[in-house]
Amino acid sequence: MPDVISLGEILVEIMRKEKDVPHYVPGVYLGPYPSGAPAIFIDAVARLGASAGFIGVVGDDDFGKMLIERLKKDGVDVSHIKVLPGYTTGTAFVMYYSSGERKFVFHLRHSAAGQLCAGDVDVKYIATAKYLHIMGSALSVSDSSKDACYKAAIEAKKRGVKISFDPNLRPELLDVGVIRRICAPMIALSDIIMPSEGEAIALTGKDNPIDAGKELLKLGAKIVVIKMGARGSVLITKENIIYEPAYEVDEVDPTGAGDVFDGAFIVGLLNGWNLRRCLEFANAAGAIKVTNFGPMEGPKDMNEVIQFMKTAKKRKTKPDYI
Repeated sequence: MPDVISLGEILVEIMRKEKDVPHYVPGVYLGPYPSGAPAIFIDAVARLGASAGFIGVVGDDDFGKMLIERLKKDGVDVSHIKVLPGYTTGTAFVMYYSSGERKFVFHLRHSAAGQLCAGDVDVKYIATAKYLHIMGSALSVSDSSKDACYKAAIEAKKRGVKISFDPNLRPELLDVGVIRRICAPMIALSDIIMPSEGEAIALTGKDNPIDAGKELLKLGAKIVVIKMGARGSVLITKENIIYEPAYEVDEVDPTGAGDVFDGAFIVGLLNGWNLRRCLEFANAAGAIKVTNFGPMEGPKDMNEVIQFMKTAKKRKTKPDYI
């Protein structure tokens, strides 16, 4: 049975070939690419050598077949992915601005991904895991998907399974105020919270990541890891603040980097590494991801990350508040 389980949206992503071309302008798209934040996370966990399983729903179509085959090939247990006739597999169209910002058009709520429900959560399957990972995007896809995540987290907590949570705010799906409300129960249940800098500030109302992290600790988490992109990442516990600078890389595609980071961090914990080593490893895995085009195209295996860490340079800049 898997040591790490995630659940939520699994979809294909279709990406603009050129930057700064709005979706309303006819043009060239590339894809489909396997995607969905929880699916990217669990694929990274499997590729980095940990046993991994996924709970989700795809349509009875070629996109669904591609997604299942990709996860299976990379070592993810797909026995709890349901194929749902009558629904199409979830899709997302994404375009990039030169600034690095992205704009999405989602087909999720009324797709197969949006039909995930509490009945799809096998409690016995969850109970055997060491970690359950939840994404905030899975809470905002649909009410039934949110209920599935809550059920999985509650049952995991009862059975001593550690819970990690990435708020993964998606304003394209729900208002930020609503996202805060639906994230609150997950924050209270989680042992580890891994937001971006902007998410941490949005969720807590604090004006810097350190204060935001300390506020999230008060809400129940034992570890808060805040991802800051090119400025690295910072880990906050009641005892320590650990900062790790980012690696110097040329960015090709940032989509999925945070999800790969999450997966690498959990794999580090499973391997018994200290927190600084876990943070450094996660930074490296995320850095490798941004150099590859495609949401799920992170490091192929553990060795790739280890070798990257031996040769890649770290950025020398450090945020003022660290």
